[in-house]
Amino acid sequence: MASDRTILVFGDSLSAARGLRPEQGWVELLARRLHSQGYGYEVINASVSGETSSGGLQRLPRALELHRPAVVVLELGANDGLRGLPVDDMRANLTQMVRLSHAAGARVLLVGIRLPPNYGQRYGEQFAATFPGLAQVDHLPLVPFLLQDVALDPKLMQEDGLHPNAAGEPVVLENVWPHLKSLLNKNR
Repeated sequence: MASDRTILVFGDSLSAARGLRPEQGWVELLARRLHSQGYGYEVINASVSGETSSGGLQRLPRALELHRPAVVVLELGANDGLRGLPVDDMRANLTQMVRLSHAAGARVLLVGIRLPPNYGQRYGEQFAATFPGLAQVDHLPLVPFLLQDVALDPKLMQEDGLHPNAAGEPVVLENVWPHLKSLLNKNR
């Protein structure tokens, strides 16, 4: 049985605030927003830097059992793409994670990501199409691109060019918020 007041953020370094203090990351900013606006949700950040979709699939059943979330924010796939892993495998892993989350009684927000252009046009297009395709098939709300208005702005990115800096994290939250908000109920 799902808890009606827990959000599980299940992602990789983009949600784990890699290179930043945890309180600077978008997930902690989300927790503070939810509290200040009276939503009454607890946010559990179960994100792991370097996580692939296959690693996430292995970890998810335990996280669902432990936290019993009402909402799962599923932000995985970037490391699959950066490693050039098969897109079909990533899609299958994400699909299975959505099904496990639904079976546990949780609503799912799928978070899309895109790759730098140096991975080739064909692979990049197949990778990017995975997220809207899965959202359509499983009728999921979708954040089209987590790093929209961040990834191409050097003032908002860390030197590695892959992770937002502290100034970019609030923009990341704004990319997530309208899609997540529709899944939440205000504490009455």
